[in-house]
Amino acid sequence: MHETDTNLAPDTERFTAEGYTDPSLAQDLRQLADEAKTLAQAEFAFQKSRAAFVGTETRNIALLLVVAAVVVFFAAMAFVVGTVIALGPLIGRWGAMVLVTVVLAAFAAFCAWNAKARLRRMMTVIGGKDET
Repeated sequence: MHETDTNLAPDTERFTAEGYTDPSLAQDLRQLADEAKTLAQAEFAFQKSRAAFVGTETRNIALLLVVAAVVVFFAAMAFVVGTVIALGPLIGRWGAMVLVTVVLAAFAAFCAWNAKARLRRMMTVIGGKDET
């Protein structure tokens, strides 16, 4: 069963036996203030529940991202160890370890160099200077 809000019902006090009576300005302002207060309370409750939802979801998302990062780290370590083991019979254990280490160090250096170049370009764009 659907309930009807009595605040939205027509104001029957304005109708008398003689007909419609115009409410005073003070009554209109009082009614407007009451409705504004009700609306403000409802809006505050709505925003409070939205903030609680966002806070809970943000915590859950952060937790899932941490778990994903840990799993990716372990997967990368498994790949590195697997690569060393797989290359061991071909070039020896020490050779496999050195080769994998050098390749990973070169990849890290490339990433750092790329990040440095992007940082310079970003600072140039933000500073408004011409790129040269």
